[in-house]
Amino acid sequence: MDKITEYILNHYNKEFNKVDFIAELQYLSTENGGRETPAKSGYRPQIKFDFDEMQTSGQQTFIDRETVNPGEKVRAKIKIVSTDYFTRTLIEGMEFEFREGAMKVGTGKIEHIVNKKLEKSSRD
Repeated sequence: MDKITEYILNHYNKEFNKVDFIAELQYLSTENGGRETPAKSGYRPQIKFDFDEMQTSGQQTFIDRETVNPGEKVRAKIKIVSTDYFTRTLIEGMEFEFREGAMKVGTGKIEHIVNKKLEKSSRD
């Protein structure tokens, strides 16, 4: 039974550790409507792209640091939940917002798309 549990846990860890894209994130300052507390690596706000009303949960794994204060910039690996919905819709340089409910807490810009399934073709 232990081997089965180990296999299942390894499978899910691999799935959750996948990266869809790398982005530069700018957190809004508290004075500008952003968070009141720092965000920790692993934070999962909603992500909204300008081209669609659909939002998706997007886990942010910070690169080279564990926390980000309101008003700061950080590079992060982003893993979104709705990859099927956003298939062939993203391009490098695309900007997005990240939110906590209706509150915008920051903006991001895609630097590099890792999950090629999400990359918009030049023919689209």
